[in-house]
Amino acid sequence: MKKKLVSFLKYCKPVYLIYYYLGTWFFNFIRLFVRTDDRLILFNSFGGKFFNDSPKAVYDRMIQDPRFTDCRFVWAFEKPEAYQIPKGEKIRTDTFRYFVTAMKARCWVTNSSLERGLGLRGKHTYFVNTWHGTPLKKMGSDLAQDNTSFKSKNSWNMDLLTTQSAYESEIFTRVFELAPGVCQITGLPRNDELGCADERQRSQIRERLGLTEKERVILYAPTFREYEKNSARECIFAPPVSWERWQEVLGENTVILVRAHYEALQAMHLSQEERVLDMSDYPSLNELMIASDVLISDYSSVFFDYSILEKPMICFAYDYDQYEQKRGMYFDIRSWLDWGSDQEAVLHILGNLENQEFWKSSVEKTRAFKRRFVENSGHAVDAVLDRIHKNFFY
Repeated sequence: MKKKLVSFLKYCKPVYLIYYYLGTWFFNFIRLFVRTDDRLILFNSFGGKFFNDSPKAVYDRMIQDPRFTDCRFVWAFEKPEAYQIPKGEKIRTDTFRYFVTAMKARCWVTNSSLERGLGLRGKHTYFVNTWHGTPLKKMGSDLAQDNTSFKSKNSWNMDLLTTQSAYESEIFTRVFELAPGVCQITGLPRNDELGCADERQRSQIRERLGLTEKERVILYAPTFREYEKNSARECIFAPPVSWERWQEVLGENTVILVRAHYEALQAMHLSQEERVLDMSDYPSLNELMIASDVLISDYSSVFFDYSILEKPMICFAYDYDQYEQKRGMYFDIRSWLDWGSDQEAVLHILGNLENQEFWKSSVEKTRAFKRRFVENSGHAVDAVLDRIHKNFFY
């Protein structure tokens, strides 16, 4: 029921505007009676859906950093009972306590938004946004007027936004109307692990997943289509894939890890094939990337992150023209990577990767992509903590 209500609120503009103006007025009135807690840091990831991504990477290091010993850490979740955190408190999103905590907090750390579509940020709030991916598809003010993505009325008044390249910083600065210097090319905190990954870690992860060293592991991680929704306004996604065909062509020595986008989890109908594993709920996407040999995606920002590992990447662009028309993209991903417009073309590329020279060629394409779009990786958490310490506490 709540999901339907939130969806209605987000996508029915008149209702959202009423919610925004009344809610913002109400909580800014409440703010008159709320004092800022100078040691309180509030975290969330993907609006409270998960305990992961860059906010968790920052938190994990922060609770070990003596500079932040006296801080009070609070995580906001949709389902607090589903998560255990090493240190601090848990609260439920969209409650009165949540909004008061957000107003009290001296620092926010998120990868999306903490304000729930309202204007809550106070003049003493230090807002750190790690975002959740490098933009390939258009966003913010670059979106067409008829695009069905949610558009918040609130401005993106961040103090620090982490990016991986000048390409990314230019887009974010423009579409979020940020002041110069807000975007910092630190890399993404969640990707420090990828920048430091080695064969030992890869083997350990494979062992935990029940995968052998001899198996070829393919990670399929597509994005969602916000313009394809069911009657409940949930994203539906059914790629033109026959997993039986993939198993037939690729053989028993290949394992396919399928990572559905969280916006389309309910509609991603997966095969019951023994060698096709649904990893949509697996807590660490990084581990899946490290364990795999090849990435297949479409228009997802996962390409930027995976390129850090310098392994082959394939673009499954079966609906490129439709996606470009309805969502829009900043560049043609097909010009950078091996790609196919149907599953047979993708299977052909996977077959060619058995050839050593083709493998080397594919890896070089990934390296060229990385050189262009990922200028910094491996030390983002240190940069974020230093920035918070310098500009927040002292």
